[in-house]
Amino acid sequence: MAGKISQLLDPSRILLHVQSGQRVAAITEVARLLAGHPDVTDFAGFHAELLERDRLDTTCLGNEVALPHARTGHVKSIVLAVGRSDDGIPFENGNETVRLLFMLGTPKTKPGDYLLVVSSLCKLLKDPANREAFLAAATPEEFIQAVVAAEDKLLVPV
Repeated sequence: MAGKISQLLDPSRILLHVQSGQRVAAITEVARLLAGHPDVTDFAGFHAELLERDRLDTTCLGNEVALPHARTGHVKSIVLAVGRSDDGIPFENGNETVRLLFMLGTPKTKPGDYLLVVSSLCKLLKDPANREAFLAAATPEEFIQAVVAAEDKLLVPV
């Protein structure tokens, strides 16, 4: 497992202007970024499990952030895609409007890696300055640089 979230990011898997204004359609729009990913063995299966998990319980983390995810047999290693909405997407099941979606697929066989990634994401996203930087990034490359900067801040002793 990569030690940092930034190592899981690829500019081609970051969508800065999610078009859909509905939860399921927006999740699908961002999930499509993972179609063809070398570590996704069955995109249709992964997508179905992702939507099923979202139906079970809210994936909202608060602060306009959602983490749609699936622990699945349809990925060989952790995959991550990011979507950002200018207007926000209503997540009815969480009574919240979401602007940042972090789409995560992890192998069922690696629950520890899943927990590490979710923990790392939560640490980055709890800082309002980090969230603002993610929302302000003009390009996918700038988004990744904002994540790197946020990770670097966590490494600095207080």
